[in-house]
Amino acid sequence: MAVKEKSQVGESRDSVVESRVLLIGHDGHAEEGLERQLTSLHCSYVHAAGSADALRLLRRSPYSVVITDPDTSIHEDLALVEEIQHLRPGVRVIVLASSGTPEEMIAALRQHVFLCQCAPFDMKDIARFAVSAIEAKDSSLGIEVLSAERDWISVKMNCDMLNADRLTEFFKQFQMTLPERPPEEMMIAFEEILNNAIEHGAQNDPSKLIEVAAVRTARAFVFYISDPGKGFRPDKIPHAAISYSPDDPTRHIEVRNKLGMRLGGYGILLASGIVDELIYSEVGNEVLLIKHMSGPEVRKSSFDDPFIPSKGKDFLEC
Repeated sequence: MAVKEKSQVGESRDSVVESRVLLIGHDGHAEEGLERQLTSLHCSYVHAAGSADALRLLRRSPYSVVITDPDTSIHEDLALVEEIQHLRPGVRVIVLASSGTPEEMIAALRQHVFLCQCAPFDMKDIARFAVSAIEAKDSSLGIEVLSAERDWISVKMNCDMLNADRLTEFFKQFQMTLPERPPEEMMIAFEEILNNAIEHGAQNDPSKLIEVAAVRTARAFVFYISDPGKGFRPDKIPHAAISYSPDDPTRHIEVRNKLGMRLGGYGILLASGIVDELIYSEVGNEVLLIKHMSGPEVRKSSFDDPFIPSKGKDFLEC
């Protein structure tokens, strides 16, 4: 739990310091907004004038979270992250930058940055993630990059809702760096289905793993999610709104109440109304979310004029 700057009787100084957030740079109204948000969440913080000062403070005392200077680039911050991880392996780092490239965002994900955000910033969300980073257990925070480039990113992660939030934020930020972006509402569909996979497929068990891929083709944006659950039949889920006719949109609430489930059940219905195709595997623990691009094809292969032999007289037969 986050603690206030002033220690209580009987608490060691280190236990208080470990709960602090280290803010690098403190000029400008945006940073002041972050200070206010952290204070409102009873989360203490300490300022560092720059990267060198931050490393000096980290050598002297442990901190749970480091938030980088929004005036430095992602490239600069990742060099600092490497030093921080060597110096204090358990520190979670939130990278803030004015802008970024797809390659920089992928590099941040590979380097196990807790969160990477580009301007404009939502300081309330950043403060919320900082507190979540302080409270989270190491065993549940894993997001491993399996393969990543602009058009194909695949990861494996522990089934924890905080990881779902972090991955969703990553894809939101990543897509903002692309010249062609999927509709913003597609991220809503992705978040709903990802949360369902963690809650129902993995039973909120962080020891279980889930695989996620985001693929961008010339004509579509695709999300793939595979959970470790036993699966289900999309037409046989009485606790979901999609199982009932549009004339009876709340029938599933009665079922959820009897099962002691939280309010909800609209995820699949909502997602199916956003994407063009929502395709489940036969077992039901794998799903594709597909959103078609409008307009003519404008993207080309990244390969440079590959040689394709003709069948003329100079064609070589093997």
